[in-house]
Amino acid sequence: MINLFNYIDRPSPIHRLTGACKLVCLIAWSLAAMTSFYTPLLIAMTAASLELFRIARLKVKDISFMLGIMSAYILLNNLLIFLFSPEHGVGIYGSRTVLFSLLGPYVVTAEQLFYHLNVILKNACTIPIVLLFVCTTNPSEFAASLNRIGVSYRISYAVALALRYIPDIQREYRDISLAQQARGVEMSKKASLVKRLKAASTILIPLILSSMERIETISNAMELRGFGKESRRSWYSGRKFTSMDIACMVGCLVLMAVSLLITWRSGRYFNPFAG
Repeated sequence: MINLFNYIDRPSPIHRLTGACKLVCLIAWSLAAMTSFYTPLLIAMTAASLELFRIARLKVKDISFMLGIMSAYILLNNLLIFLFSPEHGVGIYGSRTVLFSLLGPYVVTAEQLFYHLNVILKNACTIPIVLLFVCTTNPSEFAASLNRIGVSYRISYAVALALRYIPDIQREYRDISLAQQARGVEMSKKASLVKRLKAASTILIPLILSSMERIETISNAMELRGFGKESRRSWYSGRKFTSMDIACMVGCLVLMAVSLLITWRSGRYFNPFAG
């Protein structure tokens, strides 16, 4: 079954961190990447994110589907940037080094290519961390961690249910798809893309109906058990912060501070074309 934002259990140091710690690290890391175009920092963060992936013992085949989607997004993003603003990098770096010309106003410059490199690096250092957070965080433990840092347990439990429901939707979609194929609906690679999309759209209605039924069942079960009646609740999967959690959070906050400091002192863009 295709892995789409599923928790993947592995015996790794990343998995042993609490969910709240990983959320703080994700936010700090993302802010550090988004606020800066300082190329050396982005390269270092990209290398670090890939190393963290190795430490978490996640394999490419575990997230190959999501990597394909993310790669298509990065490609489309860069293509649209070039189509609508082919000399955006020229305006940023203040110089114009023409490499070769394309059709009409489209000219490839070294500044534009360097800008695209930075855009790719920003995605390359952020996307693995997002996938790492989703694939290494147990939904129940994450909800307990959120509640521990002050988030309402009702909101925390809703987040946990949403994360736990994603694999159920995938499983339900697969079961309906197999049932449709058993009735003669062609959804394999033998059929054209248009036919496959049309066949997949017919799955949406039964998938939505089964999802609504499941939501109603869960809601009734929670209501019968008095969920939300008390102001506090206990957590079976709750864990306290360890020294490793604190060290990771401090490290990511320091990284964010370094990124902001570099942006403040040297500007947002690293310019190798200056002077």
